[in-house]
Amino acid sequence: QLQASGGGLVLAGESLRLSCAASERTFSAYDMGWFRQAPGKERESVAVIWRSGSETFYADSVKGRFTISRDSAKNTVYLQMNSLKPEDTAVYYCAAGPKSRTTGGWGIRTRYWGQGTQVTVSS
Repeated sequence: QLQASGGGLVLAGESLRLSCAASERTFSAYDMGWFRQAPGKERESVAVIWRSGSETFYADSVKGRFTISRDSAKNTVYLQMNSLKPEDTAVYYCAAGPKSRTTGGWGIRTRYWGQGTQVTVSS
C-alpha cells in the first residue's frame, strides 16, 4: 500500500527528501504521516499532514527543519528534511490512517505502514 524511499547517508547540515507513494484509494482516504525509530528508542511521530492538506503537525525536535507535503496528482507524501543532525538518525516510516492525539501532539492511528527507510546523519 505504501512505498517509502529516499533515505541515505548524509553529513550534518545536509538535506534529504523522503517520498511515500500510496495507492489512490489510500491516499484519498487517510491522513498521512512520518514516524521514526532510532536504535533502542520507541517509534515517534515526526510529522503529520491532514487528508485535506490544510494542516500539518511537527514534533518539536524537527519543527522549522522538516516539511511534510502531499501531492494529489502523484498520490505521494514527502518529508523534506533540512539541516539534518546526527540525532535525526533513525529508520523512517510513512503511515496512513486517521490522525490521533498523542502526548506530543498528533500521530496516526495507522492502517498502513510503509517499509522503513534508513536515514543516517554523520557528524
